[in-house]
Amino acid sequence: MVTDAPHTRQRNPWLVLAVLCASSFMTLLDTTIVTIAIPEMAAGLGASLDDILWFANAYMLVFAALLLLSGRLGDRFGAQRVFATGLAVFTLASVVCGLVDTPGQMIAARAVQGLGAAVMMPQTLALISAVFPAERRGAAFGVWSAVAGLATVAGPTVGGALVSGLDWRWIFFINLPIGAVALLGALVVVPDVRTGQQSSLDLSGAVLSTAGLTLIVYGLIEGERYDWGTIESFLSIPLVIALGVALLGVFAVHQRARQDRRPLVPFELFRSRGFTVSALLGAMLLFGSIGVLLPLTLYLQSVLGLSAGEAGLALVPGPLVSMFVAPLAGSAVGKLGGRKLLIPGLLIFGAGIALTAVMAEPDSSVWAIIPGQVVFGIGMGLVFAPTSTLAMQEIPPRLTGVASGMFTTFRQIGAVVGGAAVGALLQNRLAAEGVPEEVRQQAGRLTDSMYADGLTDAVRYGLFLTVAVAVVGSALAMLLPPAPRPEPESAAEAPAKADVAGAMD
Repeated sequence: MVTDAPHTRQRNPWLVLAVLCASSFMTLLDTTIVTIAIPEMAAGLGASLDDILWFANAYMLVFAALLLLSGRLGDRFGAQRVFATGLAVFTLASVVCGLVDTPGQMIAARAVQGLGAAVMMPQTLALISAVFPAERRGAAFGVWSAVAGLATVAGPTVGGALVSGLDWRWIFFINLPIGAVALLGALVVVPDVRTGQQSSLDLSGAVLSTAGLTLIVYGLIEGERYDWGTIESFLSIPLVIALGVALLGVFAVHQRARQDRRPLVPFELFRSRGFTVSALLGAMLLFGSIGVLLPLTLYLQSVLGLSAGEAGLALVPGPLVSMFVAPLAGSAVGKLGGRKLLIPGLLIFGAGIALTAVMAEPDSSVWAIIPGQVVFGIGMGLVFAPTSTLAMQEIPPRLTGVASGMFTTFRQIGAVVGGAAVGALLQNRLAAEGVPEEVRQQAGRLTDSMYADGLTDAVRYGLFLTVAVAVVGSALAMLLPPAPRPEPESAAEAPAKADVAGAMD
């Protein structure tokens, strides 16, 4: 049962939503904001392309791996208290990211940032479910999803402005004032919502899932460096990935044995077809959203020669269109159902990426990719909000914390696997196109025109991989439950309506 502190119900839920959205915007922005600063960060820290991939994926990996456990923390200690703690850790780690001097320090600081984000994020959906009544929850999820979708793809835009106007370190320092204000709001505005659950935490499950996911991501990122073969002695990239998959299998068996002791993954969540399909679609959507940014940002800066600020502006249309479409889609999902929004939305999402890939040539104008970005933004707006609403609408209050953690975990796993997979594909295609290893590892701009064709072809491969994921997602969306039918009129209501109609005549 969900309980709350005195006067919780008198607090304005939209003000609570504003605090949650500001905090979520920061954490999701930081999944992509380093992409635009690749050349500057590489020069400032002496980082290679592998290092840069870890700057992004250390954050997303810890974020994704610890979400399940942190969802349980909210159930046990109170969503507001856990939310504020995670926000404080994230904000302080952001400051440290802006002060580091070596690639290793940056990777460690980004991992701590991911810890703060993981502790904070699951509490947001649980708090929205708690403070909004059922009839307004779809609109609230629509607003949150619009902000989340905007943040996920706006990282290069915001980062580009900061890098061009100030310095790459400000992509992290900017979190300090926002985080301080949000933390004050979390302590004053956000209610102390509790589920009353006091069971022990599943630490062994958290270790298994974290280790499995880490090994898979390590294999994807480092695979090209070792030519997808031997790392040392008997240890190889295929073995590392296989061990990761095996550990996730052990985790699934472990969770099955704990179903009567509050596991990290309550299998009863997956009895809801809406939750199951929406969680998988959320993973695919984040795979596509994150997967498209690295190749496109490299194309804009390395092939077209744009500055960080100019590249960021070139990516504005997608997030801007999504911001206006997502709230409308969130409000419409109750009437239209998931299929009528998500199937066309995912196809439009993929079509926008495909159009961008087709128009990207070594000698193209930056304006050539704008139409594809607009189409991409429409599709993203149609999909982001409905997946959140459909995932949570059938979840009982006692499971909102773990369900929100599970849903966000699926999304972040999609993000980290998407970033790692597209990064691996880019490195592989650059090698196939004859770009030397020392040039590929520079992580800066490949300004020499002799590499422009090869990099453009590699970028297209990365973009079309995300298109394939979107098409598979549209097929999966057909499994969503149909839209609810309007309730038929009762026998007593029909004569009354007839009388009213007669009086109006």
